[in-house]
Amino acid sequence: MDRLPTDYWATAEFHNRFKADLGVTDDEALWRKLGIDRPAGISPRNLVSHHPDDASADMWGVRYASIDYGTGQYHEVSHSPLAAMTTVEEINSYKWPTADSLDFSGIPEQVRALGNYRPIQGGYYEPFLLYCSLRGMEQAYEDLLLNPEIAHAILQHIFDYHYAALRGTLEAAGGKIDFTYIAEDLGSQTGPLIGLGTYRTFLMPLQKRMADLARQHGVHIFYHTDGAAHIFLPDLTGVVGIQVLNPIQWRCPGMEREGLAANYGKKVIFHGAIDNQHTLPFGTPEDVRQEVRDCARLFKGCRWICGPCHNIQAVSPTANVVAMYEEASLVSWP
Repeated sequence: MDRLPTDYWATAEFHNRFKADLGVTDDEALWRKLGIDRPAGISPRNLVSHHPDDASADMWGVRYASIDYGTGQYHEVSHSPLAAMTTVEEINSYKWPTADSLDFSGIPEQVRALGNYRPIQGGYYEPFLLYCSLRGMEQAYEDLLLNPEIAHAILQHIFDYHYAALRGTLEAAGGKIDFTYIAEDLGSQTGPLIGLGTYRTFLMPLQKRMADLARQHGVHIFYHTDGAAHIFLPDLTGVVGIQVLNPIQWRCPGMEREGLAANYGKKVIFHGAIDNQHTLPFGTPEDVRQEVRDCARLFKGCRWICGPCHNIQAVSPTANVVAMYEEASLVSWP
């Protein structure tokens, strides 16, 4: 490789403004203008758009509402269909989605249309995020301690759907997928969201099975977790076998770049690391450039994909984001 690879994550509000500011009309023009190595995703066509018992909900039965936060909108859960259930029998009797609703026949054409220009992502799996939507966040975390049978039952139903979806996608793609997305936000700004034992009981075994399926097809494992997730990294790298770690929120305790480089620099590719909570929204272009240089120095000898450490927010100045990609293009790498 003769240059530092880059990627891009942003909210819709920033993304639309950014394209307008740079005078481009489509995403591909933006990627090419700034030299962004943006992956392309492929997926089966879902023949089901809502739950059979609720036309206002998604296929899982979850309803959402748009919440205005001043500079944009987020979709927040307004109805959790499993919130009042108290037994495993109720959980198992629920009308769960199945991969029978997925049409994989269009995937070969999606692959052909992409050619060999961009990395291809196929499949995603972020079960506890969905669990919280189905059950309600407070109840979801209580379940892990007080209702383990319910937790296992719900997580198994979620896994069954995504495992079948990934298997069908991998088979239809004929070896053309580069990576799959496996995720769970395990860290907050200051520490873990759950204990290590809880992670090993409820999440790690199914994550490993999903990763094993991808590896059988020669597909790499891209793993996303926010926050201070350092206590989980030995399991993620040594058991689940992740190969890309995102988003590197290095201001969180235990996620300092020096320690990550020393302990995991030979095991994973670091993805992200340019601070989207402080530097990108509130720094100067020179602050951003210096952060890119600092990361390049601290990750020397490692593998790193430069990008924001999560979605660029609408308050971020265009000049700061341009500075990130311009400075990345100047880095001598590796």
